[in-house]
Amino acid sequence: MSKEVTGDKPFDLDVVLKQLGPFGKYNIVNYALLLFPIYLAGMYASIYVFEASDIDYRCEISQCEGINESLWIDYAIPYEKYELSKCKRYQYLGNNSNTCSERDFNRTVLEQCEKYVYSDEDSAVKDFNLGCQNWKRTLIGTIHNSGLFVSLPLTGMISDRFGRKIALPIASLMNGIFGITRSFSTNYYMMVAMEFLEASLGAGAYSTAFVLAMEIVGPKGRVFGNTLINVLYVFGSMSLAGLSWWLQSWRKLLRVLYFPALLVFSYLWFLNESARWLLSKGRHDEAVEILKKASKMNNVDISDEVISSIYKVGKEDTKNKEIIADNGGTTKSTFLEALKSSIIRKRVAVCSFLWITCTFVYYGLSINSVSLAGNKYVNFMLVAFVEIPANFVCLFVLERYGRKRTLISTYLLSACFCVSLYLIRKDQKWLSLVIYLSGKFSITIAYSSVYIYVSEVFPTNARQSLLAVCSALGRVGSTLAPLTPLLALYYDNLPAIFFASITLVASALVFTLPETINVPLPDTIEEAESQSKKNKNNE
Repeated sequence: MSKEVTGDKPFDLDVVLKQLGPFGKYNIVNYALLLFPIYLAGMYASIYVFEASDIDYRCEISQCEGINESLWIDYAIPYEKYELSKCKRYQYLGNNSNTCSERDFNRTVLEQCEKYVYSDEDSAVKDFNLGCQNWKRTLIGTIHNSGLFVSLPLTGMISDRFGRKIALPIASLMNGIFGITRSFSTNYYMMVAMEFLEASLGAGAYSTAFVLAMEIVGPKGRVFGNTLINVLYVFGSMSLAGLSWWLQSWRKLLRVLYFPALLVFSYLWFLNESARWLLSKGRHDEAVEILKKASKMNNVDISDEVISSIYKVGKEDTKNKEIIADNGGTTKSTFLEALKSSIIRKRVAVCSFLWITCTFVYYGLSINSVSLAGNKYVNFMLVAFVEIPANFVCLFVLERYGRKRTLISTYLLSACFCVSLYLIRKDQKWLSLVIYLSGKFSITIAYSSVYIYVSEVFPTNARQSLLAVCSALGRVGSTLAPLTPLLALYYDNLPAIFFASITLVASALVFTLPETINVPLPDTIEEAESQSKKNKNNE
């Protein structure tokens, strides 16, 4: 809730933003600019799914290639799960004749393939001869997501120190450079190196655009702004599948998708910096100019009293910095103080696991959707599209039923839907798809809820740092998710069983956290600890 301008707090930016309106012309123009890199981020997040998609191939039988396959293929290669084996062949007896037939193969002896014949489908699997090396194929996605461990703190540091206006174009430029370079990869190792560099130096474009978008609107506009961001991100994921289907070439796909990222570099010259960030850095003159520009575009007048209060706050900030310098320039680490609390430590551990669960199941279901029966591109688009209604439902249920009940219910529903996949017959394709989409719907609500819930259980004076810890540890889930298709090689429903198991554990852990609906955000460690005590008294 916004605070009024008082003698105790001479200036509150949220009051000014409220006067400017939630979505005036200034906000619309800036949001349009910011939604473009967010849309691109929706494509970049899962592009490895179509770069190195699994394709059809079989052993190369050099002695028989060029001869009508129908005469020898069933005698040369065994069947696995009603399809020709990709990795095994029968022993060739070495007949010197120019024909291949049943008598030329020993069907009691199986051998591993040494060479492969690939289908006409396009994939890095074919270009870099990754046949029967599924660990190498899935490792591409893992390496991409591991880059987030670097990009989040690196871009955050650049953004906080030099500004959002600088961090966003630089990150987007890195996306464009390394993404396009990756399309010219001459071998597997060059590809994975570019995959890591692109993610580690460019993936922060999304988080920077998100923060800037949240900072240019008032409290009432943030919910709608967040919904817009989520919808554009989903459209990015759907566009990825559509373009992959149309282009049918992973190299062309990379060039088409990453070229627009280079255009975002031009934002350096015309994107408006965050007034909130400028004020935090003591650059009050620049902040005032941006607020005046916003008021002019929105046809709103900002009073002279508000402008003078900004400069008054600036003087007080300078005075406070001088006092700190006179005292030796040291301040107490609230982050370390918070971790001394056993209650806060427990919340960090639980919230980190909740985050890991969401990223693991969320990305795992997206990645494995291309393995469902039917058109893999349509399946991926449907699994992405279901996030749009899920985000709108999330806004409703969080306010009506609270944080704990929403999380417990959605985790349980995700587990039930994943187990249901195990019980459905393979010939019930449409039912399988509906249940799969329902599982993605549930985990999306949980994922959106976790973002809000985690920020409400930590104290203000350490909230950003503790949130960063949970978010960083949560990336373990998205890093492991690309490896889940390997589980299906051993048992078709093994990925679904893993997803169900981890969501059940997460659901149980939510019971250990306090309910935060309609509860003021805790500003101190003591207030955060008292949340648990209040919940116990209410039970």
